[in-house]
Amino acid sequence: MRVDETEHGPELAPRGPVRPPRAALLDLLIGVAVTAVVAVAITANLGGDRGRDIVAYLFAGWLGALMLLRRRAPTAVLLASAAGLVAYYVAGYPPVGLALPLAAALYSAAEAGRPRWAALVGLGLLVTSTAFRTAQGESVAYLFGFELASSAASMAAAVALGDGVRSRRLRRREQRWRLRQLEREHAREAARRVEEERLRIARDLHDAVAHHISVISLHAGVADEALDDDPPAARAALGHVRAATTQVARELRAVLGLLRDPTVAGPRQPVAGLAGLDALVAGTRATGLRVTVHRRGELTGLPAAVDSTAYRLVQEAVTNALRHSGATTIEIDVVRDSRTVALAVRDDGRGRPRDVPGGHGLGGMRERTALLGGTVTAGNRPGGGFEVRAELPLGGAP
Repeated sequence: MRVDETEHGPELAPRGPVRPPRAALLDLLIGVAVTAVVAVAITANLGGDRGRDIVAYLFAGWLGALMLLRRRAPTAVLLASAAGLVAYYVAGYPPVGLALPLAAALYSAAEAGRPRWAALVGLGLLVTSTAFRTAQGESVAYLFGFELASSAASMAAAVALGDGVRSRRLRRREQRWRLRQLEREHAREAARRVEEERLRIARDLHDAVAHHISVISLHAGVADEALDDDPPAARAALGHVRAATTQVARELRAVLGLLRDPTVAGPRQPVAGLAGLDALVAGTRATGLRVTVHRRGELTGLPAAVDSTAYRLVQEAVTNALRHSGATTIEIDVVRDSRTVALAVRDDGRGRPRDVPGGHGLGGMRERTALLGGTVTAGNRPGGGFEVRAELPLGGAP
């Protein structure tokens, strides 16, 4: 088994058939070592019914060759090694111990996530070998006092080492996976903040620039009509155009300076709040519209986010009336109570055709209001005209 890292975390997956060159070389070296160690034990010829011969050495080579498959089929390698060892002893060849020829197979099985299989196979061999040798009359004191303890300790050490290597590998991969997840989270958070800032700048540009452009357009039309018949009115209209142009240029410079380098851009002028409502109304009245404002409640000392959002909502609603409605009258209501600031902007224009979708202005209104946990509605009035209503919670300001 190996550990795969997915979107949901590290997972155990079957080992594939392809081994890296370094892993293949390591398996080859382990196989050579197993063959050499077992062959040395056979050469020592410490007993047995049969002497050492070519078959005994072939058994040593076979145990080593199995190591080439230990990554692909660790359980099969373990069982094949154990079965071969049993057959070796049944044939009466010189003893080579239990732990010595099985250590690499036990380690490989535990490393591959099969520690139970390794423990069960090792325990089974120990029990079988001890029972068989006891029945043959070997010294019980030697078997239980030395042989069994040393073999069991060696086998347990091989299993523990393999399982420990696997656990460390899992921890390292999980740490790498968590680090990558953290990096992805940081990247997503950075992208989210960039997107929020982009939308905020887009809303500011739309709300501020669109209003001033609408004022410029209306006054330019007045100046054009009055140029021949009423030069003073034309000059007054051009003065309003100049003032609106200056204001929109100032706001554009502030936004562009922030976009170029937010660390060195000059201090931004704060977005106007409801205290700037009178200047907004005055500029709108100069276009010839009748504008009335009704205020109720204390409108000073509002949270900055609520104050600026309320101003932008009124500004956008007035801009829409100037550009699209053909209205002659606009009514603005601003009411503050203990929990909210309520806004209403009504005009007596032609309203919005039902088959015309809302533009960026209404979308920006909804985005601004949603950021504070408020609500906004907009639609045609039953008696004619258009109305925008909004409620901003005073506790919703960040």
